[in-house]
Amino acid sequence: MKNIIAFAGSNSTTSINKKLVEYTSSLVKETEINILDLNDFELPIYGVDLEQREGFPENAKRFAEAIKNSDGIILSLAEHNGAYSAVFKNLFDWISRIEQKTFLNKPMLLMATSPGARGGVTVLEIAKGRFPYHDAQIVGTFSLPSFYDNFSEGKITDEASNAQLLEQVKKFEATL
Repeated sequence: MKNIIAFAGSNSTTSINKKLVEYTSSLVKETEINILDLNDFELPIYGVDLEQREGFPENAKRFAEAIKNSDGIILSLAEHNGAYSAVFKNLFDWISRIEQKTFLNKPMLLMATSPGARGGVTVLEIAKGRFPYHDAQIVGTFSLPSFYDNFSEGKITDEASNAQLLEQVKKFEATL
């Protein structure tokens, strides 16, 4: 059975991106899903001096190992001021030092959502431009705008958005 990791690029305990990841993960069939919470991978702020002095933190190694042991990745990025959240950027900085080809050519379904009408499109564009340099095989993308208007009771309520997501999930499944 295939094994995927799924996580939100947020450490908020009420993360809307985590809710989207959980829903999306439930749509992937015949796959073992490991939903990761960035709160379980707390890390010091990355710095080259800290890395040279203390090496790689155990939590960074654990996260890099989770990627290595997976067959695919579902990631929904939170957008803070038009970019990655600080917690995700810090994690990314650490794990990219452990393995420059961070995503190891694993199939990735890359998503974002936000309360606003753009649905995290800006951070998605940043990631689509950056992640391939770290060996991401982005096989699908999805943005859910106006989260609170389009998501309720653990699922997407807007039929057109849900159909778009289902199409991206099928593309992702086909690459596992």
